[in-house]
Amino acid sequence: MDKQQLRKELVAKRENLGDKLARIDGLTQAMRLWLMGRTDTVVGAYWPIKGEFDPLPALHRWKEDGELIGLPQPRRIGLPVVNKTTMQLKFHVWYPGCEMELDAYDIPKPKDTDVITPSLLFVPCVGFTVNAGKPYRLGYGGGFYDRTLASLTPRPYTVGLAFDCARCDFEPQEHDMPLDVVLTENGAAI
Repeated sequence: MDKQQLRKELVAKRENLGDKLARIDGLTQAMRLWLMGRTDTVVGAYWPIKGEFDPLPALHRWKEDGELIGLPQPRRIGLPVVNKTTMQLKFHVWYPGCEMELDAYDIPKPKDTDVITPSLLFVPCVGFTVNAGKPYRLGYGGGFYDRTLASLTPRPYTVGLAFDCARCDFEPQEHDMPLDVVLTENGAAI
């Protein structure tokens, strides 16, 4: 099966899950527990589209937890904004209620907020697989995350977020960047 057809099937499966609320709860809990062991203060995420898991409620709670325990450095969350020249992503500060606008792909992005560089990056997965012991994500085919990860120094720790039903077989291409881990509603998948 070619990747375009695989993407269509995986998105359709994700959009039509009968037990989606239970899977969302499971992945939210897995994400929150996983974050407890991290010391990162700048995290990149994404605005969910096409039935993707929404990481923003868990991240907002993570940010608030940092404020409650009085961390010396505030926790910040960034959402991607596409640079039309380089076709790479920059991450702009996001918080609930910040002013948003649509980007060139009709995805909401923060309007006029600071650019931040995440040390931890949550990325959406249409699908995921393991190749040579490393997890790889199947995205929508635009290559934005791969180009961005290839250019960032130091490279952020990358966590794919997906429902377990997105596990599939595909052959990563030479330009595909491996992830560090994939989290599903069942915990760390890889």
